[in-house]
Order: sequence, then C-alpha cells, then structure tokens
Amino acid sequence: MSQRVLTTESGAPVADNQNSATAGVGGPLLLQDQHLLEKLARFNRERIPERVVHARGSGAYGYFEVTDDVTGFTKAAFLSEVGKRTETFIRFSTVADSLGGADAVRDPRGFALKFYTEEGNYDLVGNNTPVFFIKDPIKFPDFIHSQKRDPFTGRQEPDNVWDFWAHSPESTHQITWLFGDRGIPASYRHMHGFGSHTYQWTNEAGEAFFVKYHFKTNQGVRSLSAEQAAELVGKDANSHQTDLLQAIERGVNPSWTLYVQVMPAAEAADYRFNPFDLTKVWPHADYPLQRVGRLVLDRNPDNVFAEVEQAAFSPNNFVPGIGPSPDKMLQGRLFAYADAHRYRLGVNHTLLPVNAPKATTAQNYGRDGFMATRNGSRHDKNYEPNSYQGPAQTDAALSAPLAIHGWTGTHEAPAHVKDDDFFQAGELYRLMSEDEKARLVANIAGGLSQVSREDVIEKNVAHFAAADPEYGRRVAEAVATLRD
Repeated sequence: MSQRVLTTESGAPVADNQNSATAGVGGPLLLQDQHLLEKLARFNRERIPERVVHARGSGAYGYFEVTDDVTGFTKAAFLSEVGKRTETFIRFSTVADSLGGADAVRDPRGFALKFYTEEGNYDLVGNNTPVFFIKDPIKFPDFIHSQKRDPFTGRQEPDNVWDFWAHSPESTHQITWLFGDRGIPASYRHMHGFGSHTYQWTNEAGEAFFVKYHFKTNQGVRSLSAEQAAELVGKDANSHQTDLLQAIERGVNPSWTLYVQVMPAAEAADYRFNPFDLTKVWPHADYPLQRVGRLVLDRNPDNVFAEVEQAAFSPNNFVPGIGPSPDKMLQGRLFAYADAHRYRLGVNHTLLPVNAPKATTAQNYGRDGFMATRNGSRHDKNYEPNSYQGPAQTDAALSAPLAIHGWTGTHEAPAHVKDDDFFQAGELYRLMSEDEKARLVANIAGGLSQVSREDVIEKNVAHFAAADPEYGRRVAEAVATLRD
C-alpha cells in the first residue's frame, strides 16, 4: 500500500510537519506558515462545550430485535413483527460530574438509546433507576446546581446536595435507590435501564396506552460497595468505559431484555396515584411486565468524540405509534434536550453521522446555519407548501390525542388517592434485607453527617421517618454517631 500524503484542511500537501517556518535558522516564526497557524487554531477549537449533565459517557452500536408481538399496543414500524431488527446506538453516562470525572461513583446512570428506524430516529432517554429526584422541570436547574461543583469551593458540597433534598421531599424515593446497593453499578453491562418516564403508545385502531420501559440486563446485576468503588477509581477512573470497550472487542456482546408495563389510557385518571409522576413506579402487581425484545451491543465507535461526545438524543424524537404523556418532567425535556444540542453542536447537529437517520432520509425545509452540508437540487424550494413536489405533510398523527380541560396557570399535579412523597420510598426500604438496610443507612449517614446545618439534617431525617419510622430512626442514630 502506497504511503498517503499529509495535507492541510484545504487538501494541499504538507512538506514539513516537524518544523515551523522561521526567519532564518533560529529566527522567529513566520505568520505566513499556513500549516502551523491552521494546526494551532484548529487545536484551540477541538473541544466543544461539555454537557451540563451526563457529561461523562460511553457508547456502543448494536441492534434491537423484536421477540414478542406488541402490535396490539403500538403501530410503530420497528416493533411491527417478531424477528425484526433495528440498528441502535446507546450512550451510558454519569450525571453530576464533569467530563473528567470517574466512572465508579455513586450517581444515577444515563441510559440513552437511539433506534434508527425506517420511520425516522426514535430516541429513548432514560436512566438506570425507574424514578427521579423531582417531578416538575421548573426545579431541574436548581436541582442540578445543588449537585454540581460549588462556585466558591469548586467541589460538590454536601451542604448544597442535602439542603436541596431537605426542601424537596419528593426526592426521598430516588435517594433510597441511589444510596442503596445499586447506587454504584459494577459496570454499564451489569445494570438495568429504564425509560423512567411514562410514554404513550397508539395502535392501528387509534387506541391509546401508557407505557413504562424496563431494560433488564442479561449479564445479571452487579454493584460495588463504597469501599470497592473508591479502590477501583484509584486504579482506573475510566473503569466502566474500559469494561464496555474490552467486552465488545472480545466479542462478549452485552444484552438487555426489554419489557414494558402497559396501562390502558382510560385507567390513568382514577389510578391510586398520579401515573405521570416521575418519582413513582407502577407496581408490577397492577401492571405486569410484558416482554418486547432484546437489545444487543456488538460494535464500538471508531471515534469517541465524533460518535459519543457528539451523539445527540432528544425525547421529542418520536415515530408513528409512540408519543409523549402528560408527565411534567418529560414535557420539559421535550424542549430542553434538543435545545442543549443546538447550543453545543449547532443547529445542523442532526446531519452528523451518529445522529442522522440510517434507515430513511430526512426531508424538510431546514436550511443554512453553521456547518450546513445539505444542499439538494438547485431548483429545490425552501418553503412549504409549494407547487414543485417538495416534501409534504402526511396528515397522520404520530399518537392519539389527549383530552385537556381546566384553566391555564401554575398547578400542582391532579390529586390521586395515594399521592404523597414517601409511601413508595417506605415500601422500597421494607423490601430490603437487614444487610441492605444497614448499608443504605450507612451510605446516607456518610453524606448527611458532613452537612453543617442541623436544621437541614433534621429535615432530611424527617423525610426518611415519614417513609418508615425505623428508617428515620436508624439514619438519625447513624448520623449522630458519626458527628460525635
């Protein structure tokens, strides 16, 4: 194979890539050295703004295969027949830390999945927990500010973390998940994934169903204790990235089985708690898991920056047969995710290979902007409707309509019989073994005992006590012991 020629960005051959042009031997550099200036200027711009959340991530390609008939619930083409396969890309991530953070930390994990379907890309943006800390997106910026590095100390501060939670009792359920045994996954392969939000499915007959997604790992759940995690971080801060990369390179392809819970839309209004509350789960006794298919990861990205860092997921990327629900947090994310990508990557980020449709072609009237590469024919029109056979609407709704009534304004969620912030946290605590409870209490106390204000500690302890009296008492005792 002949040696390839090194060129500039414009394609001109480079004569010398080891020495800059100078005014004589040992003299100052020359402004005319285009290759030097281009290299330095480009290097200065190699990094884009990191994600405000989910900055540190790993990704892989694979496929989703349908194993069970779900056409009674959705008309989505990629779920239309048993055995059908759809190419996918997944991005795993931590939430709170920056791009330079460690993998093996106590933090929720992002579980963002892109299906390259023949009807366009479908993005499912979830986590490795079925619930979240808050239920209204107006609190999201404040929540993230409390979890990120303090502007004065430059580190995550227990005072900030626990003060926000003290004023947000709905966080109690997620805190119980996060500080329990599954709070630090041993790897991305050894954790479950959840859509977390409630979504709507619509079948060919126009019948609507609300669904929750559950991806169950086929590798088995494995987690780390705080001590094991600290040791692993010291050995390899990139532990989860290393594990995922090496497993797929060895041909040990991780997989998950997808199940859904299905609620007929008519049952939502009278359910005993708000089914669109992201801080709640649906008990399996009410809505059992129904198998859909399996997700397999079988190919690593060739370039982490191009394919993982620039991967853009938006929960607003739906396909016919799948749509949103009145879940407030989901509704906020429908805007926020796509807007974040337009800021980080530019308005044409959807043209990047990792984000572009693969089983179909995007056809619309979006034009221009930074890094515009879609030209089309010289006679293409950039408006609609037109008389020149340009792309036209289908008049077919993606999902079933939702009935809406009432007055505009700021409202709390509609009242249901068991809409409180603590009962599911208490149920989760009571499901734990004695050893699991002891570790949960120790993990919570380790963080809460570092808080400087007694009233913040008391408010958090009161939340745990409201979930279960024993839970609150044990946390209070453990905190007191650590502070003595």
